[in-house]
Amino acid sequence: MKTICRAIAALSAAGLAMQASAQDGPSVTISGFGTAALTSTDTNDAEFIRPNQAAGVKKDWRTGVDSLLGLQATMKVNDTISLTAQGLVRKDAIDHYRGQAAWAFAKFKANDDFSFRVGRMGAPIYMISDFRFVGYANTMLRPPAEVYRQVSLDRFDGVDMLYQHSFDDTSLSVQLGTGVSESEQPAQNVKFRKMLLLHVVAENGPFTLRFGHAQADVSVEDNPTIAGLINTLRATGFGSIANMMPMTDVKGRFTSLGGTMDWKNIVLQAEYAQRRTDTLFVHDTNSWYAMAGYRMGKILPYYYHGSISQKSPRSVGGLPTSGPLAALNVGVNTLAKAALQSADAIGVRWDFYKSMALKAQVDHIKPKDGAGAFIKATPAFKGPVNVYAVALDFVF
Repeated sequence: MKTICRAIAALSAAGLAMQASAQDGPSVTISGFGTAALTSTDTNDAEFIRPNQAAGVKKDWRTGVDSLLGLQATMKVNDTISLTAQGLVRKDAIDHYRGQAAWAFAKFKANDDFSFRVGRMGAPIYMISDFRFVGYANTMLRPPAEVYRQVSLDRFDGVDMLYQHSFDDTSLSVQLGTGVSESEQPAQNVKFRKMLLLHVVAENGPFTLRFGHAQADVSVEDNPTIAGLINTLRATGFGSIANMMPMTDVKGRFTSLGGTMDWKNIVLQAEYAQRRTDTLFVHDTNSWYAMAGYRMGKILPYYYHGSISQKSPRSVGGLPTSGPLAALNVGVNTLAKAALQSADAIGVRWDFYKSMALKAQVDHIKPKDGAGAFIKATPAFKGPVNVYAVALDFVF
């Protein structure tokens, strides 16, 4: 973290000096964003988290769940070439703040329609992928977990092509990328190889329609629980069930469709997604959410509903239910169950000052057949759970 922060600070100082001293040479633009938030719930029997976080929040108010800070620098070398770097500080797979090199890419503009990038870019998995962490750019306090926890991928290292063109009143953007990525999660690492990413956005006035598709070979590493269960299954004669749980080079696919409308005082947003894989413990799911808001001057109250359902089997037969091997049945059938839940949330956004917005949101989350997306659940845990949060979003 210290290394990244020092690099960002040095880049910022260099950029500001360059702007002051090099009128006709390369120019550097420094910008940033952040969220200062407090979050709590009405239970001490489980912890509410954002995707990939190692620790969350119970009844006591905490800052770590929804707070973050980002800084971005873009150097325009000439009319054709630019360089962009973005650093992000937040809590994720370990329970303390640390810095991440979120973006670091070079962009080559071939003509008015086509550009090419190489380096580390934001992975276009979701409708709001590029600005998912920029709270000020989003109506809701946080992206709905029912959809946005399905793929644990924020960025990728590789190349992409960007196409942008206007057809009368409609602008079309297409991004096609390929590369590799790695996602550090609590208790495991997930690697993505042979990635193919497609992101298509059409905008016409107040309407935006977005389609995305991502596919990759996925490998789960450093998870002793799953690896140990697979080895035990093979050693006890249940190799056919172990074969249902490959951990290396698993084919994974994620497809989503979404849209927004910001017309007069009405704000609408919705997204639907499907995840499909070839392993038992990364489940096939369908998920969606829909949000509606009404702007009254600088105040925007909103409501959303989100839900997730599992399309792959939630149980596996043929395992002993009693005796010394009964634990295998419990272990396999626990892995086979996706974290299902539905949520209803009400919130309000107040744009009280230039480049600053204050938000308050209450989520009513109903886990289904388990703990849902909550972690560290005790045997006494049961839903529904109310999650409370207030946040100050800002850009500079």
